[in-house]
Amino acid sequence: MNLNEIADVIEEELNDKESVRELAIKSSRAIIRLAAQSIMRMHRNESYEDLLREMKEEVWHLRSLLLRDYPDLFYAGFVQNALQEYCEALVFKAILNNEEMPSPKKLGINSEAYLMGIADVVGELRREVLEALKNEKIEQAERYLKNMEELYELLMRFNYPSGFLNIKPKQDMARGLVEKTRGEFIMAIMNQKLQKRIDSFFASKKE
Repeated sequence: MNLNEIADVIEEELNDKESVRELAIKSSRAIIRLAAQSIMRMHRNESYEDLLREMKEEVWHLRSLLLRDYPDLFYAGFVQNALQEYCEALVFKAILNNEEMPSPKKLGINSEAYLMGIADVVGELRREVLEALKNEKIEQAERYLKNMEELYELLMRFNYPSGFLNIKPKQDMARGLVEKTRGEFIMAIMNQKLQKRIDSFFASKKE
């Protein structure tokens, strides 16, 4: 082959890869949007199954698009961010419904995206704890707080150089959320006990 023929082959390959990359970016944005919408509906106790179904189909499409011909694109930042959001939505859904936790293999994603998604679930659970406390559902709040602590303990098992796994910022964020939520939970319990004593005191006075 002469230089022009070699250049033609390379150009054709790169043009094809660029087209696939554009499709992957579009698909990744759709996954992130669907994940965010589904989580919002979960918090509101609204129907979300249609969004999760669409999100799973989009992830399947993305995997089939990349893994066969351009696996390097599968590990690009924009794809990993989308898979992280995908993981967050499905793990959060499993916790809310007392279902078995999905593994990275079951979700069809790599471990790095899975751990990053797990870390973000901690923040979603904090919202559920606060909502439960607001509605005086102490047992429910305690369950979600326990879930937060379990996820945090899982995250803290992984101690690698940031160039290999940049998880420390997520670990620090999860630690702060767990500590803050635990303090708010304890304060709510103390306030509830105090209110009961006050109510009991005034009830005895009326008698």
